[in-house]
Amino acid sequence: MTTAIAIAIALAAAGACGDHRAGRASSEDTAEMRDPPKIKLRPVATDALCVTKGEVRIGERVTQPTVRAFARDTSGDAAALTFVYRGATEHERALASGDDRRQLGLKLRAANGCNLVYVMWRLDPRPQLDISVKYNPGMATHEECGATGYKKVTRAAHGSVPPLRIGERHTLHAEIHGDELTVWIDERPAWRGTLPGHARALSGPAGLRSDNLAFDLVAFSAAPGATNTSPTERRCRAGDSE
Repeated sequence: MTTAIAIAIALAAAGACGDHRAGRASSEDTAEMRDPPKIKLRPVATDALCVTKGEVRIGERVTQPTVRAFARDTSGDAAALTFVYRGATEHERALASGDDRRQLGLKLRAANGCNLVYVMWRLDPRPQLDISVKYNPGMATHEECGATGYKKVTRAAHGSVPPLRIGERHTLHAEIHGDELTVWIDERPAWRGTLPGHARALSGPAGLRSDNLAFDLVAFSAAPGATNTSPTERRCRAGDSE
């Protein structure tokens, strides 16, 4: 056997071993999140969806670049969004931070536009789950807090996040137990992590958010329950976060 051939065989073996280890790590991460959702959800009726920015109705297509909404009489600890992806919106709008982003997802414990938990399915720069807590004590509207107060949550375990393809249907589901947040995509474990301590102080309904993505909103479900929803939110007035 020549030296060149021997080196090629060794490199191929090392690559196969690396692929095996990567696959095993992914399997082990998913295995840590085998528990199914525990919180019972109920479908949210269209007239119970309070839209604070853009236009969205359950059973219809979302075409505006910026959409924010929450569901009255929900506890905010669990929610699920079922949608059919339709691509980017015709017109796009940058976030308040100036970032260009394509994403959609859930709002949990949404006390107001300045204090809540975000579970976002982002497309840029690759399909991924982006979890963050926006926390601005004493503030409630976008005019007060803008794009400040965000803290990204580090994942402790994760599964795969599929790409979004036009015409495909997906369900994004999340729930909070204590300080732990778990996310499922199409009933498969996708993410688990621990929220920062100040997330315990948040109390509000569940909702949804989208930026620069068109989709059919097939269904939105959330855990029932009363929360400390502010008068501004109860009246469905504008003022939600970017």
